[in-house]
Amino acid sequence: MKAITLNSVVPMRTSPHEQAEMCSQVLFAETMTILKEEGAWAKIQLDADGYEGWVDRKMISALSDEAYNEIKDAPKSAIAFPVALAMSAENQTTLLLSGGTKVPNYKNGSFELLGVKFNIDPSTVLPQGTTFDSAKVTNIARFFVNTPYLWGGRNALGIDCSGFVQMIYGIFGIQLPRDASQQVNHGRVVDFLTEAKAGDLAFFENADKKIIHVGMMLDNENIMHASGRVKINKIDAQGIVSEIDGTHTHRLRIIKRIHE
Repeated sequence: MKAITLNSVVPMRTSPHEQAEMCSQVLFAETMTILKEEGAWAKIQLDADGYEGWVDRKMISALSDEAYNEIKDAPKSAIAFPVALAMSAENQTTLLLSGGTKVPNYKNGSFELLGVKFNIDPSTVLPQGTTFDSAKVTNIARFFVNTPYLWGGRNALGIDCSGFVQMIYGIFGIQLPRDASQQVNHGRVVDFLTEAKAGDLAFFENADKKIIHVGMMLDNENIMHASGRVKINKIDAQGIVSEIDGTHTHRLRIIKRIHE
């Protein structure tokens, strides 16, 4: 069964319990497959990145095949500002949308979903097909500086390291996997830090050589990443340099170029 959420954000959990760890989030208008149901919970798989988890059943709505295909095939633009306010043209109710949210059928300050038209400030939306380039990527990414860190978070009120880079790339219509350990398998290797450019992804390892962190390069000396909060740090061949005491907080493993 296919479904959608019409909520701004829905927590996705590792098991069907309120106390379970939040592993990710579902954003407004994201579609999914319901894999199974257990009491008040549904195990879902997101269409966009294939991620699986449990959500409160009442926070998602079933879709007919016709409605699902309509949404799937609709052109989608992205919220490119930390938050945006959408207003129903029918009854003037408002909906808070987070950066990275994809809105279908956007045109000239409005979008339409399941027959409902919403008005939205066009300055907060990046139209579908916008070119991925260094200037645009860094300008948009800087809007999210100081977003607090939240394990499993995918929105501007709380985000984790892989959620941050997935969101920035998603704004430009490039779908990355959810976790850093999956993202590292994409793109081509940048051989030297001096060759890194804005938009490249840097991956970091722990003592067991497992990928545990990711950030986005702003140039070959600075990186933006979510650690405590979204921030900008210096980076060298060893890793990320603390702004407090100059020590290395994350050990660099590899830099990948996802988009040429």
